[in-house]
Amino acid sequence: MATVMHRSSSGSSSGWSEAAAAAAAAAGEEERAGWEVRPSGMVVQARDREDGGAAGVPPRPPPPEIRVRVKYGAARHEVAVSSIATFGELKKALAARTGLQPADQQVTYKGRERGNSEYLDACGVKNKSKLVVSEDPASLERRYIERQRAARIEAANRAIGAVALEVDKLADQVTSIEKSISGGTKVAEVQITTLIELLMRHAVKLESVPADGDSSQKNIQAKRVQKCVEALDVLKVSNARLQQRAAVVVTTKWETFDNAPPVTTQWEIFD
Repeated sequence: MATVMHRSSSGSSSGWSEAAAAAAAAAGEEERAGWEVRPSGMVVQARDREDGGAAGVPPRPPPPEIRVRVKYGAARHEVAVSSIATFGELKKALAARTGLQPADQQVTYKGRERGNSEYLDACGVKNKSKLVVSEDPASLERRYIERQRAARIEAANRAIGAVALEVDKLADQVTSIEKSISGGTKVAEVQITTLIELLMRHAVKLESVPADGDSSQKNIQAKRVQKCVEALDVLKVSNARLQQRAAVVVTTKWETFDNAPPVTTQWEIFD
């Protein structure tokens, strides 16, 4: 559009009318429309607006798709993605192919790691471009720590489970002894003391289990052991009383005759 410029009839020093200045500004705006500046400083065509652009202006066609070649270890993948997508969007598309979550991926292009907010086209990624995907070292370390912790938890739970099985067996023996003593049958004291010793050993084992395990199960088993030991202490006293009642003392009382009459024997003589 040609802009006609003339001097003002008022004879001002500027020599340009306000109408001419407004027309020049409008032309500049029209020329700049459809362009944007990327974070890298590159001026590129503006991306499509979600609302379809200005009223009465049809939206531009979507940007073309490109297919990029991605290397992940020994595997090779070819992924279709928008030419104006970000590397973060590319990582989402690669998650199903590589099995890595986007946060665990590290994408390298032309020897440089690329951030999630960087655009493919701004970095020079084109159709058939080659990229390298690897697992983020921080993610590797995090997963290693998680695996170590999971292994510790599993080992602690196994130890608690083993103690629980042994306590079950000992608890059955405690119940059996309780029934015997309640029925009036005495039990060897060594049997009670042996059970107490075994239960105390399992209590020590529970104390040595790391805190990584299931603390609720650990506390439950510790209370079971304590309850069994207390029951055996009571049974030990009851068993001792039962033995005292069963003991029978036999005494012999000799009858003495202090004032017994003297015994005389008469002998008969035969001629």
